[in-house]
Amino acid sequence: MNIQENISLLPFNTFGIDKNARFFAIATSTEDVKQLIQKSKEMNVPLFILGGGSNILLTKNLEALVIKIEIKGFELIEEDENGVLVKVGAGESWHEFVLYCIQKNWGGVENLSLIPGTVGASPMQNIGAYGIEIKEVFDHLEAINRNTNEVRKFYSEECKFGYRESVFKNDLKEQYVITHVVFRLSKSPVIHAEYGAIRQTLKEKGIESPTIKDISDAVIDIRRSKLPDPAHIGNAGSFFKNPTVPVSIFENIKSEFPNVPGFPNEEGVKIPAAWLIEQTGWKGKKFENIGVHQFQPLVLVNYGGGEGNDIKELSLRIQESVLNKFNVPLQPEVNFL
Repeated sequence: MNIQENISLLPFNTFGIDKNARFFAIATSTEDVKQLIQKSKEMNVPLFILGGGSNILLTKNLEALVIKIEIKGFELIEEDENGVLVKVGAGESWHEFVLYCIQKNWGGVENLSLIPGTVGASPMQNIGAYGIEIKEVFDHLEAINRNTNEVRKFYSEECKFGYRESVFKNDLKEQYVITHVVFRLSKSPVIHAEYGAIRQTLKEKGIESPTIKDISDAVIDIRRSKLPDPAHIGNAGSFFKNPTVPVSIFENIKSEFPNVPGFPNEEGVKIPAAWLIEQTGWKGKKFENIGVHQFQPLVLVNYGGGEGNDIKELSLRIQESVLNKFNVPLQPEVNFL
C-alpha cells in the first residue's frame, strides 16, 4: 500500500479541477481502508474518502490523506425464484453495475443507468432518476467506523434515506467509510416507464412491451442528449436539487407563470430546478472557462482550466437570482471542498 505525496486530483474529479492532495492512497480492500484510517491518525492528518469524484467541487488543495476507494467485485449471496441479493464493492462503477444487472436480467436499477460515480456513493446520496431511488432496491451496506475501525452493517431504516439524503450526509457525516453495498433485485422486474421522456423514447423506437434493457437504453439515450459527457466538458451532472415548495408559494408562482411545471408530493409541490434557473436567464451563459450548460441549465460546466471557487461563486449567483425572482431557495447537490 503506497502513500503518495502532493498528487494532483485532476484525473479524479469529473469537474476537471486541478487541485492537489497532500497525501494520496488507493484502497482495494476492507483491510486497506482499516490500515489507512490508522495511518491517518499516526500522521495526524484528516481523512478524505474519494469515490468517482462525480459529486465534488474542489475549491482548494486538500490537506488530508485522500483515500481513493477501488474495492471491486460482485458476489451473489442469496437467490430464489423471485430474485437475488448481490453484494457489490464500493469502488465499482455504478453504471457498470447497472449493465451487469441487465445482463443477468435482474431488475430494479435500469432507470438509474448512466448515473456517474461509484456504488459506494449511491446510498450516501440516495441516488435517483426517472421515478426510482436507490432505497427501493437497497438491502444493507457495510461500513468501517473511522474511530474504532470496526465493520458495521446498516439496513435501510438506519440509513434515513430522503431526497438525495442519507444519515451519512448528516448525523454520521465523515464517521464511516462504506466498503460494500448489498442490493435486492428482482427476476420478475416491474417496468417503470411512467416518465414522459421514457415513454416518448420507447414510442420513437417502436417498443410497446419494453424489457429492462429497453428501459436502460432509453434512459441512456435521454441522458446523453441532455447532459454533457464529463470526459469532454467538466461537470458534476445536476448541480442543484429540485426544490419542494409549499402549495401557497407554488400557486403564487403559477399566477405569474401559468406554465410552471409542478409535481405534488407529501411536503408540497416539487418544481424542476432547471426550469427556475432557465427563467432567470442563466441557461447557456458562459464566463471565460466556466458557465451554465447550453442545453441543461441544471448543469454547471468547466470548459477547461476553470477554478472551483469561480464555479462556486456562479452557483451562489444563480441561487440568489432564483430566490429573488421566485422566493425559492435552491440547494446544491454537489459537495464543496
